[in-house]
Amino acid sequence: MRKLAQLERKFGFWGVFCIAAGAMISSGLFVLPGLAFAKAGPAMILAYALAGVMVIPAMLSKAELATAMPKSGGSYFFIERSMGPLPGTLAGLANWFSIALKTAFALIGIGAFARLVLPGEQIGEWPIKGVAIAACVFFTVLNILTVKGVGRLQIVMVAVLLAILGVFVVKGMPAPAMELENFANFMDKGWGEVFATAGLVFISYGGLTKVASIAEEVHHPGRNIPAGMFLAALVVTLFYIAAAFIVVGVMEADTLENNLTPLSLAAEKFMGKGGLILLSAAAMLAFITTANSGILSASRSPMAMSRDGLLPGFLQKISPRFGTPHVSIFITSGFMIVVITLLSIENLVKVASTMMIMLFLLVNVAVLIMRGSKIQNYRPLFRSPLYPWMQISGIVMCGFLVVEMGAVPLITTGAFALAGVIWYFVYVRRSISRESALVYMVRSAVSKEIYRSTLEEELKEIALERDDVVRDRFDHLVRKCDILDIGEKVSAEEMFTLAAEALAGRMDIDKQHLLELFRQRETASSTVIEPGLAIPHIIVDGEKTFEILLIRCKEGVHFAGQDEPVRAAFVLVGSRDERNYHLRALMAIAHIVQEPKFRQRWTDASNIEHLRDILLLSGRKRDVPTETDRMNHKGHKDHKEQKK
Repeated sequence: MRKLAQLERKFGFWGVFCIAAGAMISSGLFVLPGLAFAKAGPAMILAYALAGVMVIPAMLSKAELATAMPKSGGSYFFIERSMGPLPGTLAGLANWFSIALKTAFALIGIGAFARLVLPGEQIGEWPIKGVAIAACVFFTVLNILTVKGVGRLQIVMVAVLLAILGVFVVKGMPAPAMELENFANFMDKGWGEVFATAGLVFISYGGLTKVASIAEEVHHPGRNIPAGMFLAALVVTLFYIAAAFIVVGVMEADTLENNLTPLSLAAEKFMGKGGLILLSAAAMLAFITTANSGILSASRSPMAMSRDGLLPGFLQKISPRFGTPHVSIFITSGFMIVVITLLSIENLVKVASTMMIMLFLLVNVAVLIMRGSKIQNYRPLFRSPLYPWMQISGIVMCGFLVVEMGAVPLITTGAFALAGVIWYFVYVRRSISRESALVYMVRSAVSKEIYRSTLEEELKEIALERDDVVRDRFDHLVRKCDILDIGEKVSAEEMFTLAAEALAGRMDIDKQHLLELFRQRETASSTVIEPGLAIPHIIVDGEKTFEILLIRCKEGVHFAGQDEPVRAAFVLVGSRDERNYHLRALMAIAHIVQEPKFRQRWTDASNIEHLRDILLLSGRKRDVPTETDRMNHKGHKDHKEQKK
């Protein structure tokens, strides 16, 4: 497998939390409440709560996929590996453009809110766009220079933003301006409008899953990605509901309806002019955090697609000086500047929202396929609960919301999909032959032939990289050792005979001599260390010699005096000067066989390479090679070369 340039891991738990929270607290909080009130009345509070519930399946699915495959590209990578290059191409382009368009809209919001902060100034459209373009250039430079700086700045900005919103909620809940009469006739517009409004504000939560796009850059992704996403979802959902409650309570219905600055005007009601300015500043800070995280995550999609051959190769280049994907960032930001300069944003945001919802739908499908394929090396560190019903409910809800978006976004999204299909057949199809989990699942269902999927090998390498595994000598021995998969019930004597035959050629030792050593060792004391598991180990003449042989016998190997047949055997053969390593190999095996569900995975593995992967992907602590180990390993290789 070709080694690709890797991004540094620079985000911890708080970085993940702030990327997710910063991407969510934006126009959905500072602009949409007025529009939502116009559709649902006071029940828009319930609509925000429902939208928070409806995003849970996609959040859980993305958390699972991101901990199994923490690679740049997020939704694109998951969908491409699960469904194939055509859906992957469409998903990657949709993810790229939808995030970029929403980020451009957030930048426009900065200029729009300047009208409130500077009410005496007449700010036209082009000055607003000028401010947006300047902000885009600033964050482009920041993202190119240092992603670590981006993460630190994001933490500071989100902390300030949450503090301001906390003040708004604490001051607003008991405010004298709160009128309970404003909540009268709460459900006047009916459940239909509540669900329609939930669809309108649903995209407010879309930023929650942006963190999956930068999963490759997260320390300990198995812990930090789900924890950061879940905390961000909880905190932001509570702020959404509380803010909606306050603006309904303190503002007259006529003023709130279709108002584009509801939180700022609500703050003025109970905090005076200072509250108006503070919340307007918070709104601009929210747009800034959205733009910052948007450029960061959007630029990773073309980089990941370029790595896979779906886009031209220059998009995957990483700056040798700054360690960031500068070409991808430049092109993403250039697209955003074009959108800000030339296009009306409203319908484009609806199109972006429709594409985002479709991505959420496909992510739920991806989990169904990855789990259904039973690929052994799909090993998420977090698993979505209530599978598969959680994913099925997410698919149904996303499908409902897509229909609710209206004709124009659906038609535009369809045209975009058609363009993506054309790109696939013109550029992608001729150069991509990678197998997806869907193909693996179908092939496994219709054919009993055992084969090794390229996806399995890729998932193995991703898992090793994710877990920061530095291969030690035991790993190297396992990678090149022979594996016997015995298909019928045999005796211990027959197993030792097969083992001697397999090892004789590798070690240039007489088969009968090895067989006799196995017999003597078993006579001295049983090598069955626990029911179902044996570790026959013998010492041979020579020096710098050590070999491992793995044996599986589903029907079982019968050892004298043992009630339960042995189904897993680890055969160790070494010279006397390898005694110390012999003990370390035994310790490594002990850790492996104590892992949860080891026996089940060993029995269920479909071929010998799957058996090998069980050992290579184990969570055991790896040895730090000593100078003696390195010398022995080198001597072992030289010794084998001399024999040849």
